[in-house]
Parts: sequence; structure tokens; C-alpha cells
Amino acid sequence: MKPRFDPPIAVALYAPDVATAQQWAGEVAPHVSALKLGLEFYLAAGAPGVRQVRRAAPDALLFLDLKLHDIPNTVAGAARAVGDLRPDFLTVHALGGRAMVAAAVHALPETQIAAVTILTSMSADDLAEVGIGGAPADAVLRLAEMAVTAGARALVCSPREVSAVRSAVGDDIVLITPGVRPVGTDSGDQRRVTTPATALERGADLLVVGRPITAAADRAAAAASILT
Repeated sequence: MKPRFDPPIAVALYAPDVATAQQWAGEVAPHVSALKLGLEFYLAAGAPGVRQVRRAAPDALLFLDLKLHDIPNTVAGAARAVGDLRPDFLTVHALGGRAMVAAAVHALPETQIAAVTILTSMSADDLAEVGIGGAPADAVLRLAEMAVTAGARALVCSPREVSAVRSAVGDDIVLITPGVRPVGTDSGDQRRVTTPATALERGADLLVVGRPITAAADRAAAAASILT
């Protein structure tokens, strides 16, 4: 059964070091459902760093955003290598193909494998440059449907495509949306963005929010007010 997220926020901890990530996690823990730790953090701090941050917010879900993308055997081995961290979500690139997504699913059956469709930093021009023609939404839908048939239980997609993805994959798949920015905040390096309220209205389950929370003077207050 698909989990419920209350509040539906995953905070992206783009922190310069483990101690800072711990501090931020503890500050925002009452106001988020998940802690998102990405590739940069994992390469710098490793599994010990992940465990330290998790201790600061033990009730939060762990969203390990490594975006694995390699041949199926390698991805399966990488997924097993982080298995002792017991991530609630682990990301892989849907562009790795059906067999690769399935390999991750089989390697970590207790973890929700979240397939990343098209990065929110990429525009139609960016996609064309790497050989993916047409509108980003078309590519997102193809990848989403393929990943779900390969066993992915969650998808990462732009909030601008989330409504179409929800219609395509049904209600049982967790839809995670980065590129969420409150009104009046800078979009940073994200191209396909929208507000938290709009993303939820379109069918998102979990919103990834980073700098609007972590760069705030009062991170707890920013996290608590992100949906208002």
C-alpha cells in the first residue's frame, strides 16, 4: 500500500558537512516527512555520515538520492551496498532501461525504488542535444510507464508533468516532485518548476524542497510554512 506523507515534504539537505546536515535535520524534523541525502553528500560522508544525520531525525524517512545509472548487475550491487542503511527510497535513472530498474528492485525489495524520469534542470533543447526529441513531457511519460512495469514503486518527475504521470500510472505509485518553489523564491538551476500547492493539486505525493528551507534564517519556520 502506498504510504501517506504528513506533511508531504522531503527536505533536500545540501549541506557543506555532516555536522551542518545534522543540525538542519534536527531543526526541520517536526515539519517534514523525509530527509533527502544526495550523491554529493554520500560521496563526501559515506554511510557513516548518513547514519549520523538520521540520528538527528530518527522518525523521518530516508530518501537516498543516488540516481544510480549503470549496467543492471552494477546497479544491483550498488543497491545492495547501501541496503544496511535501510533507505525508504533509493533513486535510479529510468534512462538506464527496464532491466536496470528491475535489477535495483530485486536487489532491495524492502526499499521503494524511485525511478527518475527527466531531470528538472533539463529543457527541451537540452534533451534534443542528447538525442531525445519532442517535448519533455512525452519522454517523461514513456520512462514513467516503463519504470513502473519494471517494478518501480515511486517516480521522480517535474511538477509540470505530474498530472499526466498520475493519469498514466494510477494512484498506487508514489510521485515525488523536485522543482518545487514557493511563490517569490528563486528557481535556481531548476527549469520546470511550480509552487507546492500546484504540485499537490496535480497529484504529487512528496515534494522535494531544498534551499527555500535550508537557506532560510529560520529553517524550522520555513519548513513549517512551506505549504501555506
